[in-house]
Amino acid sequence: MDKGWPIWNNGGANHWSRALLKAGAGNARKRHKLRAIIAVLDSFGIGALPDAGRFGDAGANTFGHIIKAAADGHADGAVRKGPLNIPNLLSLGLGLAANDVDPSVPAMDNGPATGLYGACAERSYGKDTPSGHWEMMGLPVEYDWGYFPKTVPTFPRELTDALIARAKLPGILGDCHASGTEIIEKFGLEHIRTGKPICYTSADSVFQIAAHETHFGLERLYELCHIARELVDPYNVGRVIARPFVGEKPGAFKRTYNRHDYAMPPFRPTLLDIAKNKGRQVTGIGKISDIFAGQGITHSIPTEGNDDTFARMIECANTMPDGSITFANFVDFDQNFGHRRNIAGYAGALEAFDARIPALQAALKPGDLVVFSADHGCDPTWKGTDHTREYIPMLAFGPGIAPGPVGKRKSFADIGQSIAAHLKLGPLEAGESFL
Repeated sequence: MDKGWPIWNNGGANHWSRALLKAGAGNARKRHKLRAIIAVLDSFGIGALPDAGRFGDAGANTFGHIIKAAADGHADGAVRKGPLNIPNLLSLGLGLAANDVDPSVPAMDNGPATGLYGACAERSYGKDTPSGHWEMMGLPVEYDWGYFPKTVPTFPRELTDALIARAKLPGILGDCHASGTEIIEKFGLEHIRTGKPICYTSADSVFQIAAHETHFGLERLYELCHIARELVDPYNVGRVIARPFVGEKPGAFKRTYNRHDYAMPPFRPTLLDIAKNKGRQVTGIGKISDIFAGQGITHSIPTEGNDDTFARMIECANTMPDGSITFANFVDFDQNFGHRRNIAGYAGALEAFDARIPALQAALKPGDLVVFSADHGCDPTWKGTDHTREYIPMLAFGPGIAPGPVGKRKSFADIGQSIAAHLKLGPLEAGESFL
């Protein structure tokens, strides 16, 4: 083992009997009610894809670089006390999946995994949030979104003129590629003084609008984003994102959890639509409903951060009916730590997520399938502040799910295909089941 990497801590994880699971896996799904729970650790990549060089991401590895920096004890200047402590994720096979992608990342070496584990490559052309989630639900995005150039101004004049006129604005600020937190620091006071919203984009297909919750108004921001959504449709832009913030001066400005995404709707039905049309309950937790423009969702639960999201997910595990899908997005990994290049914060968030896994396992019922995955990478050690083109982990478990490796998968859609098979919803157009 490379001595530059930490020794993995995998003690104390919950274990189901491997022999019992193997013996009963086939019959368990027949005898018991069937449900599915999907948790997306937003941006948690486990190593660069073969085509990452096209995106400037060759060598990116969100997971690998976090554990190495954490073990070094000085991630972002923060003092770490020992290596990354994620025993439950490792027990499910995360280390083994990561090692299969990048052999320099050490595999878990203290016993067989208790879950199905593997890595999924992205078929979609980009590395953005809608593409990752849609592909996971059986709909790869095999076309290019519309992107704005890295120029100042970045937006077409006819677009901003139309937005200003229709929303009766005094003008806009920004009009460039930027980090969301940095541009609020730069223009926040001028925004409060003038009433001009802050408009910016990134390497993703997005039109983002930041505005103060009280001085500009939250509902007014949402109305502005509705207008922008209509105006950017001809440019094939994936999302308009409302970025509300509070605070009265630089250094005190803070984005809130009242963010709202206005996504282009999926161009064909996803697994969520199929389930909903067959009368199944489909619950989106966090920003899931936004990502799918509400399509295929029967219930939406807004949340405020990872801890709240995990609590709502456990509640759903305790209450959701037979045949249901619960789909949760853990946004903090991406927006609070990946994009902000906060290595220590990302490490801490992984440990906090890991610590709650036993409570989820305790809430599971026979016939349940849980999948932990991601939608892209966002390596906090990488240059810039954009997503990174990476494999995503696939960890699947439940009382009737026999553990073992599923290897490198050709598409995120294998996750949706497997869930469709588990819930007996019929085959999807894309993906191959690993069950």
